[in-house]
Amino acid sequence: MKTDKKVALVLGSIKGIGKAIGLDLLQGGTRVAATWFDWPESLPAMQADFAATGTDHMIERIDLLDTETIPGLIDRVVDRFGRLDILINNIERGGWPVVHGAYVQEQWDLEMATTLRAKRWLFDAALPHLKATGDGAVINISSIAGIVGRSGPASYLFNEGYATANRGIGLLTETWARLGAPCVRVNELMLGVMETRHGPHTRGWGLLTESQRQAIVDHTLLARIGRIDDVIRAVRFLLDDAPFMTGSIIRLDGGYPLGGEPVAPMPEGVV
Repeated sequence: MKTDKKVALVLGSIKGIGKAIGLDLLQGGTRVAATWFDWPESLPAMQADFAATGTDHMIERIDLLDTETIPGLIDRVVDRFGRLDILINNIERGGWPVVHGAYVQEQWDLEMATTLRAKRWLFDAALPHLKATGDGAVINISSIAGIVGRSGPASYLFNEGYATANRGIGLLTETWARLGAPCVRVNELMLGVMETRHGPHTRGWGLLTESQRQAIVDHTLLARIGRIDDVIRAVRFLLDDAPFMTGSIIRLDGGYPLGGEPVAPMPEGVV
């Protein structure tokens, strides 16, 4: 998929992974519509960094929890750029146990509405326009919480609601791949502990003890936290170098789900 001159909608672009994806696309010539809602103090830096790329873009503040606003967002993107080729479905709300403590209903509902519901309404509104291009692509950003849940060292990072929502994204990815075929590829990028998501540049990381943080690294086979450039490479692969891939889930986690269980030495045997 040649992404220059195409149009991408990147959700959650105010900072971190969403912003990095938006900037990388802009630097490659893709026109970008970027959304944000929280962290207004980060908006001036986002605006300056996007403008510095010299590529046409639009930045919109929108509360995607209000699903009635979503069709209007898609219409504004298409009115501005004339098309929509790429949807980066990067919207989530994770409830760190170490931050939020025991569940209250409002936190559970917020996680479901953000991590799961908003993604679905966005895909539904975007799909006709993605199909119209004849070569559309969707990347659902999810978390390995959907695999590991609240267990092991990640017990401080992932709660049951966030894990449940992320497991549900996998089902949506497969269903949407069927709905989009053959004109729209839909894949999922499942992230592990990254520097700006569950990692060192987040509020919750600072609440962990040094031993709790080290346990997460020790549980990761590659013995490090994921970086934003790791995510960018994976997104680029899915957009540019995977034309025969749809309905797939790529784990980008340094082997975290496999860690913690050593391989026993091979026995000598009895024969």
